[in-house]
Amino acid sequence: MSVRLREALREAAAEVPAYPVHDRAVRTARRTRWRAAAAVTAVLALVAAVPLTVRGDGRTAPAGSGGAALPDRLGLPPFGALRATDRPALGPASVVFSGQARGLTGLFDENGTVGIVGADADRYRTWTVGFEVPAGEGALLSPDGRFLAVPNGSPTSPGVNVIDLAGGTVRRLPSPRPGSAGTAPAGWAPDGSALVIVDTTQANPEGSSYVNTLSLVRLDTGRAVRLLETTQVPGFGSPVAFAADGSRLAFQVGTKVLVSSPDGRQLSSFPLPPDTALAGKGAWLPDGSLALVGHEVAADRWQLRRVDTDGRELPAPPLAAVSGVTTVRLLGWLPDGTAWVVAYRPEPSAPSWYADGLAMDQRTAYGNVRSIRVLALTPGATAPVTVLTAPDQVLAVDVADSVVRAGRVREADPPSGPGGRVWWGAGLVALALGGLAAYRRLRRGHR
Repeated sequence: MSVRLREALREAAAEVPAYPVHDRAVRTARRTRWRAAAAVTAVLALVAAVPLTVRGDGRTAPAGSGGAALPDRLGLPPFGALRATDRPALGPASVVFSGQARGLTGLFDENGTVGIVGADADRYRTWTVGFEVPAGEGALLSPDGRFLAVPNGSPTSPGVNVIDLAGGTVRRLPSPRPGSAGTAPAGWAPDGSALVIVDTTQANPEGSSYVNTLSLVRLDTGRAVRLLETTQVPGFGSPVAFAADGSRLAFQVGTKVLVSSPDGRQLSSFPLPPDTALAGKGAWLPDGSLALVGHEVAADRWQLRRVDTDGRELPAPPLAAVSGVTTVRLLGWLPDGTAWVVAYRPEPSAPSWYADGLAMDQRTAYGNVRSIRVLALTPGATAPVTVLTAPDQVLAVDVADSVVRAGRVREADPPSGPGGRVWWGAGLVALALGGLAAYRRLRRGHR
């Protein structure tokens, strides 16, 4: 190559703008790290959010196929189960339950956790009251399954918490009785518009006497109607049963049954025969008569009896008796006349005297019960049919009235493995660790 040609090439090369190879490479590397960090963050955020839409065992919950239905068996709430107000909202429930089994008790809550099962699939939630509140007695599911009413447990401002399972919110209903020392729900109106509340109020400074008050509180206005007030009576106001049209309600006070209108007018009352009690929240039959549950001591079995609102005996429904239980509690009636009842299987270590002369609230007390079942008593059938079973130490249950009326029972698939809160917590930890790793990568890239 001649000297003139080399000089010409150098002059041409000098006129070409230089390409900043190093600077462009550094900027490209930084963009790549930022994009990688953003992608990792997005993925981890998605991982953290996904567990809130899965079952307690991490599998996607199956969609409901036939509307509200009773699961044919209960499981136990998984460790880290979502709470009733967690997102996504549960929606209406089919059943709530309580007891002393794993997931329903803890170190400090005194058997105060209520398990909740979705209306059309086995989505489990929990709600902690903080003290023992049996499902169906102090923790009550609304007729449509949307609301759960429980005592708020406040010693200074007692009232009832109404948890909206479809909206994920909690509404507090204050006690309608000034000076109340304790407030609890006792029964839902059939349309869910009102709640019967029972209050216990100290009657003298020494605390040796108390007054019981039963009130009907409307949820929309908070207006309360006093149904009855009397000195303390065992089993006051329990159970409370509404007629299907809401025009009458019956409740047991000691050994009497009182029938009232929603405006507080007493319509009738009658004494209970020995070894009988108002049957439960489903005590009103479609024809306007009332169901009692009677104990045949000699045969140790429980039978539904039928009376009018003045207590006169009527022909009993042709339903099978239930044997080998501490008692039964009537949930309601199917259109064909089938009754669904909760049967309480006795605790083997319970005192032998439970079978005779024991008050109803003691027959369902946790210490006297090993487990529960829901039975179907069909007219003309010779034996009950079990429609729901539960693990030992699940000791109380309540079923939404809409589920009872529908009479549908579905094959259950209770969750297993960690609950949604565990996965949610794991997702947050993963997100934090991923963010920290991305930050360190960026710091190294700046050096």
